[in-house]
Amino acid sequence: MKNALLRPLLEVALLLLVALGITRWLTGLFGVRVKLLRLSAGRQLRLAFWPLLALDASLSAVSAMLLNGRSAQGFEWVLAAVFFGLTLTLSLPAFVLHVRYWLLNNGTEVIFQPEANQFEIYEQGQRQFFNYRDILKVERVSCRARRTFWVNYDYLRLHLADGRILTLTSLLGDLEPLTTFLRSAPTERRAVAWCWV
Repeated sequence: MKNALLRPLLEVALLLLVALGITRWLTGLFGVRVKLLRLSAGRQLRLAFWPLLALDASLSAVSAMLLNGRSAQGFEWVLAAVFFGLTLTLSLPAFVLHVRYWLLNNGTEVIFQPEANQFEIYEQGQRQFFNYRDILKVERVSCRARRTFWVNYDYLRLHLADGRILTLTSLLGDLEPLTTFLRSAPTERRAVAWCWV
């Protein structure tokens, strides 16, 4: 039963990945080299893949125990519960960060073209006006816990002269090229165990 459900899901996921790859390749061939950072399904799936996979594995173990409830021994229930608890403990921080970053950057778009010295941020369709000299500080926060599910969740904060703080998270895309582009502003790099904004 598990294979009957898992195989079609994996086939659909593979087809989606191939379609996204072909689309990205075609747009790269005919498009201008402008980076548009925004929330995309591919990026979200890439960040949440391992936590979802671990949670799915533990849920399949628990569901197998529920289906064979009468023949399962007590220690099997304990092992299934420990496995579920462990994967939930490892996955939950990544899910919490994912939801938090989605709430922060839903409707945010960044147009970034280093060759033309173009950098624009749009929030809910409204452009956030500022000049490079208005950026007082760039704060780049990354995760130092290397073997966790939330290692790829990081963020960049732009502290502006008028008091605004613009937060760009890893759900939008890779933030390292943007940090390099903004190197003229004072940059503070920090590594924390969990990148909560």
